Amino acid sequence: MKRLKSHRDFIAVLKRRFKVTDSDIVVHFVVHDDTRDVQASADIMRRMGLAVSKAVGNAVTRNRVKRRFRVLARRYEDMLPMQCDIVVRAKPSASRVDFADLDRQFSRCFAKVTTTHERRVSH
Repeated sequence: MKRLKSHRDFIAVLKRRFKVTDSDIVVHFVVHDDTRDVQASADIMRRMGLAVSKAVGNAVTRNRVKRRFRVLARRYEDMLPMQCDIVVRAKPSASRVDFADLDRQFSRCFAKVTTTHERRVSH
């Protein structure tokens, strides 16, 4: 999974987003289905950005949360639609949750992203 790097990319996801939530994470997403879409092209696949604010904890804690999020996103990225941009936001409680619970939350949220997208496309 590639990274969302620029502020512009983050804002594009957050402005046009749909979101799914669980107890410790929020996943904002946009799927680029239209080939005329500025972001959509053959070489752009799934991209992810992380939003871990200072409310989560100090720098060491935030970096630990980000490492966990990256591992879990790689584990479940195949559940996401192609050409999907996501921003995973950590709630302050994410630093106190064990890895297994975060694992379940990522699995549920990524599955919800797919079902939400499929419902939207079928209408």
